[in-house]
Amino acid sequence: MTTGLSPEGGTTTAIAALGTLIRGHRLRIGLTQRELADLSTISVRAIRDLEKGKAQRPRTDTIRLIADGLRLGPRARTALEDAVRRGHPGASARHLPMERSAPPVPLHPLVERGAEAAVVTEELRTGAERLVTVVGLSGVGKTRLALEVAARLHETGLPVLWHTAPGAVADCLPADDDPLAALTADCAAHLRGEGHPDDLPPALALALGDRGAFLVLDGAEPATLDAHRLTRLLRDVPGLRLLITADEPWNVPGERLFLLSPLEAPDPARGGVRPDAPAVRLFLGRLRRVRPDLVPDEQDLAHIAEVCHRLDGHPLALAAAASWLTVCDLPTLRGIVESDPAALLDHLADGRSGPRLQDRVARTLGALPPGHRDLITGLCADGDGEFVLEDVLRLTGRPLPHCGRVIRDLLISGVVRPSTDGGRSAFRVLCVVRALAAAPVPAGTAAA
Repeated sequence: MTTGLSPEGGTTTAIAALGTLIRGHRLRIGLTQRELADLSTISVRAIRDLEKGKAQRPRTDTIRLIADGLRLGPRARTALEDAVRRGHPGASARHLPMERSAPPVPLHPLVERGAEAAVVTEELRTGAERLVTVVGLSGVGKTRLALEVAARLHETGLPVLWHTAPGAVADCLPADDDPLAALTADCAAHLRGEGHPDDLPPALALALGDRGAFLVLDGAEPATLDAHRLTRLLRDVPGLRLLITADEPWNVPGERLFLLSPLEAPDPARGGVRPDAPAVRLFLGRLRRVRPDLVPDEQDLAHIAEVCHRLDGHPLALAAAASWLTVCDLPTLRGIVESDPAALLDHLADGRSGPRLQDRVARTLGALPPGHRDLITGLCADGDGEFVLEDVLRLTGRPLPHCGRVIRDLLISGVVRPSTDGGRSAFRVLCVVRALAAAPVPAGTAAA
């Protein structure tokens, strides 16, 4: 490695971006600087200087050896080489190949979320909103909505930086050999408070140039995110848009809270069977996967509509119930849903989905204030869990403003959903919540 004259203009920022890329790749595969030095035959000091942005004119051969040591694929290697060329004085002003950064591929088609996707996409595309947090009960489809928004924004020319939080199960196929995987990981780590607060903004600003980018933090826990770093990142990188999928809001200035409710599942006893209802369409799609030989007739559709209504149109609950059609028929499935729906929350084909759903619902219930949990218990004891504002006034004995805030809290947490079956402003406790509401809350769940 050689050292020349001080870089001019944006060269210093370019070298800082190069260091961020190298460090991100190294940390992603769990190497120390010493281990990378041994693999690449480059000195530890040279690697340290590169990561700190002190190497003013890194040689192409040096970067090639480091890329070899990091076992980088073609795209990630090209990103490093472009960063080196930008770091040399007189180099043409080019940006990282962010146009190659595409969102992950969803595993399932989008069912009746077009209106929600259109709203979120337009707000982020125009910059009317720069921070959107999608909240809702686990399994309601937050990740699938985010994937659709990401795909639509990518079609408009925005590169997509997608990060799945540790422990979250991504229902998608990640992009292969993403050249910006390290930068995306740096963004997520930066917002979690890791590293120096001054490290990321210059590197990200250089990568974006005069363009924007769409960052998704899927399955994030807002309690672990640093609001001050977010504020600075949005200020210093004006082209950045951020979408978070979470079980609860971040509650920071400028946050656009987007509540995702379950799919529409009308009560067939009130409006008749609707084969075009979103929840029914989702169930029919799952039915074709497990029982392609079954062509539903009118009676079958009546059973399906009742199952969808009683499961409140919750996508993951519907998928789990449909998996049981490998071992039972539709009338039997309907009978189980009417008598003991909790048993159907275990997905027969995916042993993780059922326990994960029940654990996440139990955690959501445990995180509610005691008064809210008591109200849920009282509402469930009243019948099928459908209620209106007057019921909350009666059960709590509290003033109207307090009851209004309680209902809003329950809606945001996802444990209740709006109900329009009766033509009035009503709400309904979700079946997956009713199935677990009577169970004792595990010790420490509320603290989690």
